Amino acid sequence: MCCFSTTFRSIEIMNQLIGRQKEIARLERRFQSNSSEFIVIYGRRRVGKTFLVRQVLEEHFVFHLTGIANVGMRDQLVQFHSELRRRSDNSSFLFADNWFAAFQQLIDYLEALPSSGKKVLFLDELPWLDTRNSKFLSALEHFWNSWASARSDILLIVCGSAASWMIKNLLNNRGGLHNRLTDRIKLEPFSLQETELFLKSKNVAYDRYQIILIYMVFGGIPYYLDFIQSHLSAAQNINELCFETNALFRSEYGNLYASLFSQSERHIAVVEALAQKNKGLKRNEIQRLTKLPDGGSLSKILKELEESSFIRKYSAFGKKSKESLYQLVDMYSLFYLNFIQKIGQDEELFWMNIQDTSAFYAWSGYAFEMVCLHHVTQIKKALGISGVGTSISTWQSKKAQIDLLIDRRDRVINLCEMKFSIHPFKITKIQAESLRNKIGTFKSETKTSKAIFLTLITTFGLAESPYKGMVQNELSMDVLFEGQ
Repeated sequence: MCCFSTTFRSIEIMNQLIGRQKEIARLERRFQSNSSEFIVIYGRRRVGKTFLVRQVLEEHFVFHLTGIANVGMRDQLVQFHSELRRRSDNSSFLFADNWFAAFQQLIDYLEALPSSGKKVLFLDELPWLDTRNSKFLSALEHFWNSWASARSDILLIVCGSAASWMIKNLLNNRGGLHNRLTDRIKLEPFSLQETELFLKSKNVAYDRYQIILIYMVFGGIPYYLDFIQSHLSAAQNINELCFETNALFRSEYGNLYASLFSQSERHIAVVEALAQKNKGLKRNEIQRLTKLPDGGSLSKILKELEESSFIRKYSAFGKKSKESLYQLVDMYSLFYLNFIQKIGQDEELFWMNIQDTSAFYAWSGYAFEMVCLHHVTQIKKALGISGVGTSISTWQSKKAQIDLLIDRRDRVINLCEMKFSIHPFKITKIQAESLRNKIGTFKSETKTSKAIFLTLITTFGLAESPYKGMVQNELSMDVLFEGQ
């Protein structure tokens, strides 16, 4: 087996992949270690987990098994047997009728391999392998604890999109795998910087305004972004992919949740309840709207959605954790529920016709806020406060609402306003008065003694106006494209 003997292999891999440098470095470090390694990689569906592992380590695979959705144990074992015979070129391996026997065959095969170099085993879509009453997880535990962990040449990588299963059964395992994992990687969607690099690699020559439009629909999901066609504008791509007859993203919504969660209709009910209120809902409000039982079941659903990065849980400024809000933050789900779900099959030019309408402006304003929320690290960097302790929140009263607050330990609060516009944003007299009232109301009702810095985040910056001077921090969309 060869290994990463020079830095040139690392550079080659990093040049092939957009972003993921930290993840590549961690995989390389585990590959080069002098002990066996057990790595868990998890994240939202379509985020690129399998692609990452294959790009970095496929030439070192000695075994690769992918779980199959909605089949029983026997069908999974058929795939295991087929892969084992293909890799070993050994017809003596008979079909194993249970997972303990299957993993023993895997041990026999691995022990017959040359002793030099790491042996990479990749088990993909692991939750699908763990079918009901199959004892798959117990067999995996036994394989690792009784054999693999005692060696120095095994690199076991397991992946899964069902983040809740991965966390419960692997990361938080209280049985035989407790504290046995050597690394865990949660693969996140692309940032705007990575999205820009990805689109450039596809010869998509968009300016940053159009890239943000694409991001506001599809988020930073590489699989989704790969469908963008370089000869079409952002609006044309969105229209073709989301609104034409049989468009891919007309059906992706239902498939997305069904592939991740059993009884996914309950998760969808929560998502659609949250979509009714942009700023989020309290737990009791979710229960009332969905009519789901208030108890452990609802808690489990909320936790699963949060762990899969579809929703976030946060506390408003000055509120206790028991008053936390849940907010839908998945860009595609928001777009689907705002538009795709509501239009008919005969409205193939819907997106091209909706530009410059109030519906478009209402959606784009909120979607841009969500993009900013996904890039708070970049905003803090642009403000020069990356090293300052902060807490991120929102604030709302009967008189005013603030969508993003950065509460700093240096006794400053950045009150952030996000404005999406095709031109530099000009503060009018009415808007200036509204901003002053908002700041005054916030100070009065929160009794804060900290300095308030009005921070405007816009697409193309601020236009000259008599009221521009009231803004302490002016940021354009370019700062959102910076690295972390």
